[in-house]
Amino acid sequence: MRASFVFSEVITGLRRNITMTIAMIITTAISLAMLGGGLIIVGSIDKMQQRYMADIEVSVYFTSDISASDKDCSGPVCQQIRQELGDNPLVESVVFEDRDKAYQRFKEIFASQPELVELATPGSLPASLKVKLKDPTRSELLVKQYTGKPGVDRVDDQSEFLDRFFSVLNAGRNITFVVFVVLLLAALMLISNTIQVSAFTRRTEVGIMRLVGATRWYTQLPFLLEAVVAGLAGAVLSVGGLIGLKYVFLDGILEKIPPLPKVELIDILFPVAPVLIGASVIISAITGYLTLRLYVRN
Repeated sequence: MRASFVFSEVITGLRRNITMTIAMIITTAISLAMLGGGLIIVGSIDKMQQRYMADIEVSVYFTSDISASDKDCSGPVCQQIRQELGDNPLVESVVFEDRDKAYQRFKEIFASQPELVELATPGSLPASLKVKLKDPTRSELLVKQYTGKPGVDRVDDQSEFLDRFFSVLNAGRNITFVVFVVLLLAALMLISNTIQVSAFTRRTEVGIMRLVGATRWYTQLPFLLEAVVAGLAGAVLSVGGLIGLKYVFLDGILEKIPPLPKVELIDILFPVAPVLIGASVIISAITGYLTLRLYVRN
């Protein structure tokens, strides 16, 4: 088999159906970009879980009377709860925070909203016990155990907020994957149609080659490579688009939302780029092969 002939046929086929080829490349690029976006979101979620899950706390807030009268957790109610928490096998550490410390932390958290800080006073914030768990995934057990205890106003679990936050990110990931599937179907149909049109326009020369003894594999390989080359071009375009999106749009947005980790270039180059390139080659090759087997008889 002459490689030069095969590659010249591939170039000829792509140029002959240039509009369909461009449409196929663009559709493939967009669908793969959606897949890449979903993979980036998955990576970001994993980073955030590793970063924040280890620092999750359960806050046991005391009632107003205990917060006002017991400033160092020396009273019987606070001492008893603190001792119970310290002896609990789920708990790693317990730190008492009085009203003054709570107010200072409140001012630090909302430093960018001075009007909100002005409305708050130390007396409006409750004293609490900050509980760090050995296994943050079991925080619900601690919440149930101490909710409603005498002297306890409420028990807040930070993991509940993170669960809601991650559910929003997961929803965004799922949407990108759904769009990817829809666009992928469009790309597959374009690949199939392009191969059929290309084979039809060259049916005479293919027929002659078959008459002089060329094998079916030899005559059909250029069509298969056309699909693979177009798919590979779409993958490269999608990777370039994701990199451009990072520098033009994502970096500026993520800087304004500190909880969200920054998307680094390496996050796109590895493992997203190899996945997109591999997926484009495999999907294009399979689609091209099935199209040739089902629709092209020569």
